[in-house]
Amino acid sequence: MHAERILSGMRPTGSLHLGHYHGVIKNWVALQHSHECFFMVADWHALTTNFDDVSVIGRSINEMVIDWLASGVDPEKSTIFVQSRVPQHAELHLALSMVTPLSWLERVPTYKDQLEKLSHKDLTTYGFLGYPLLQAADILVYKAGLVPVGEDQVPHIELTREVARRFNHMFGREPNFDELARAAVKKIGKAGRQFEALRTAYLQGGDAEALQEARAILAASQNLGAADRERLTGWLENKGKTILPECEAKLTAASKMPGLDGQKMSKSYGNTITMREAPEAVSKKIRAMPTDPARVRRTDPGTPEKCPVWQLHEVYSDGDTKAWVQAGCTSAGIGCLDCKQPVIDAVVREQQPMFERAERYVSNPKLVAEILAEGNARAEKVARETMRDVRAAMGLGA
Repeated sequence: MHAERILSGMRPTGSLHLGHYHGVIKNWVALQHSHECFFMVADWHALTTNFDDVSVIGRSINEMVIDWLASGVDPEKSTIFVQSRVPQHAELHLALSMVTPLSWLERVPTYKDQLEKLSHKDLTTYGFLGYPLLQAADILVYKAGLVPVGEDQVPHIELTREVARRFNHMFGREPNFDELARAAVKKIGKAGRQFEALRTAYLQGGDAEALQEARAILAASQNLGAADRERLTGWLENKGKTILPECEAKLTAASKMPGLDGQKMSKSYGNTITMREAPEAVSKKIRAMPTDPARVRRTDPGTPEKCPVWQLHEVYSDGDTKAWVQAGCTSAGIGCLDCKQPVIDAVVREQQPMFERAERYVSNPKLVAEILAEGNARAEKVARETMRDVRAAMGLGA
């Protein structure tokens, strides 16, 4: 497992909005400075719900990647790639489908929830039922240690862990596993004998400290290749080789970005501001926002907490501006358009660097194609190594 490797992605199903930026992409921009990040255009996933209108997928891929780049995602620091351009995702998904019980997929909470919410669509397909397994393949093919998710996605990560555990249990025992493990111990050098003694102390006496000490010896050894390291990790606990390591959920805070009507910002509610919305359109949308219904006339006092505009102030305004809004609204000292102007200014100010970064890619689409080609190649190189181990373990050849 690569403990500091992150895998995350988004479906290309239309323009990204400020909810995407505040809920996901800002976090990506921060993570790329401290982790090895793989950011995926999840076009296979888009097909699970948009198979009846694929035109939106093709239109959205480049625009979505430009939005990522405009937000500060750096292709020099992160691997940006298209899921369907790395065939190992589909191959591992198929391999895992051979051993994953159907009941595991049917019990994923979002399955029935999405069936109800999207009842206007025909989702009685394996693709829709199996998308959590495809998501598991996305993660496991890179042996990612961390996956940034909101709380609603935690069951998907738990399914990924269960699938990896089942796969390792079924296929992790090589025919000559013990012989290979003992040969690997010799590569540790002088600490090898201590490693074996600590393993015995753990397996025979349940000594948890011995287990930690043995793991530390493994971590410190410079002479082990990845295969031997994984082999000894399993041998230490009397397990097989860990072919597909279990990932961890990296919980992210829920987006606090409200929509123009006070609900969560969402395309399905028609209440969004896109990430690269023209300033005049931003102004028009915010000026048209509903306000506290008690303020029928300019002279009527209002209550900020009952107004959707106040929620935007909570995201964008500093303490002084919020105090000005509170005082002015409750005393009718300011009108609703006065209240909205600082929010308009703040949104336009936030978006200005995005327009500037996006310009070079909008004016030269070949740059996006080059970034994706390079990212696809980097991603496939990693995925190919994983599939070599998976194929060998399943008797399919290396």
